[in-house]
Amino acid sequence: MTTHRILPPAGPARVLASAQLVNSLGDGAYYVTSALYFTSVVGLAPERVGLGLTLAWAVGSGLGVPLGRLADRRGPRGAAVLFALATSGAVASFLVIRSFWPFLLAVCVYATAQSGLAAARQALLAGLVEPGGRTAVLAHLQSTLNAGLAVGAGIGGLALYSGTRSGYLAVFALDAVSFLVCALVLARLPGVQPVVVERGSALAVLGDRPYALITLLNAVLLLRMPLLSLGIPLWVGERTEAPEWVVSALFVLNTVAVAAFQVRTARGVTSLGTAVGAVRRSGWTLLASCAVFALSAAGVPVWAAVVVLVAGAVVQVAGEMLHSAGSWQIGFGLAPDGRIGEYQGFYGTGVTVARTAGPLLLTALLVTWGVPGWLVLGGLFVGASYAMGPAVRWAGRSRPGNAGSGLRRGPRPRTPYDPAEPGSGARVNGAG
Repeated sequence: MTTHRILPPAGPARVLASAQLVNSLGDGAYYVTSALYFTSVVGLAPERVGLGLTLAWAVGSGLGVPLGRLADRRGPRGAAVLFALATSGAVASFLVIRSFWPFLLAVCVYATAQSGLAAARQALLAGLVEPGGRTAVLAHLQSTLNAGLAVGAGIGGLALYSGTRSGYLAVFALDAVSFLVCALVLARLPGVQPVVVERGSALAVLGDRPYALITLLNAVLLLRMPLLSLGIPLWVGERTEAPEWVVSALFVLNTVAVAAFQVRTARGVTSLGTAVGAVRRSGWTLLASCAVFALSAAGVPVWAAVVVLVAGAVVQVAGEMLHSAGSWQIGFGLAPDGRIGEYQGFYGTGVTVARTAGPLLLTALLVTWGVPGWLVLGGLFVGASYAMGPAVRWAGRSRPGNAGSGLRRGPRPRTPYDPAEPGSGARVNGAG
């Protein structure tokens, strides 16, 4: 896979992708080792680790909107650098934490800084990339993220294999340094003018009912995230004859597929109309993946169960990429100019809702109900995907002359980051 398959054309978008790649390397290693580090090395009870992480992400999610507003008003580049540095400091503090309360404080800082960094990055991208090119750039960023996570997970696997305290500490040091380097890379970007917000309009997103509905529907579709990390592992262990190592293989398949094909999948999503269509297709695709996964418990031999699970994962990642492309366009397209950070901070709470409610819901549906649970889950995906169209039209009507016009299919806008623009450099990624 060449650099151009992952990174966007030279310019601010490539700098953003480089920053994403650097910190995703550290995060990939952190994600696969952190739980065992806190339980096996630090000595915290698993229940306390789970409680601490749940509380931390609840706090971080709640602060996402005001932190996004801060990025809008103070300038997203400076805010992104600040939040990256705060994340680095939080991860570095894990090296010396030995009890629950310092752990809780550190993970709250970590989750809050991560939420702020995500919102500031989106505001920064909106200030540096023309609207018609944002989904294409986000597709590159997602590919970069997955490539970095895959490599980082391999590094973390070495630490797990060693099973030593020094191995775990090296992973945390790597993650802390990765966010420090990320801050330095982000500082190279051009500045984006802060927004002067009119008095009395604080946190307007909280009163934007159409956008709130869209965020909720997106959260339902984001249940695909805990499906991969929790639902399928539980299903494999409890309901199928497949070996447990297949879970790791499915994770690798997912990250590699997104890194290779997300840019291609996002090429045709250039307006709210095409975004709604992509989300609708994602609902049916995710339903199909649920049906395939359910077949793995049909009393088939081990090899057949593995083949069915792999087939389900292939269909699932296709639905995931369609949803991602449509979701990005909708989230950006309906955010008012000057409030990108605030609105993206709110839109990002859908991830936290899915990760918080997902474990309980998926356990009940898949482990308790079995095959009918898979069909119910697929029905939720289809229902949310079809409800997205009316919700986007409602939101468009409340934004006359702005987002509403994007619901009509028309000529594609040309921008320096349009993947269909001849000579843009995006065609060398094999997406056309």
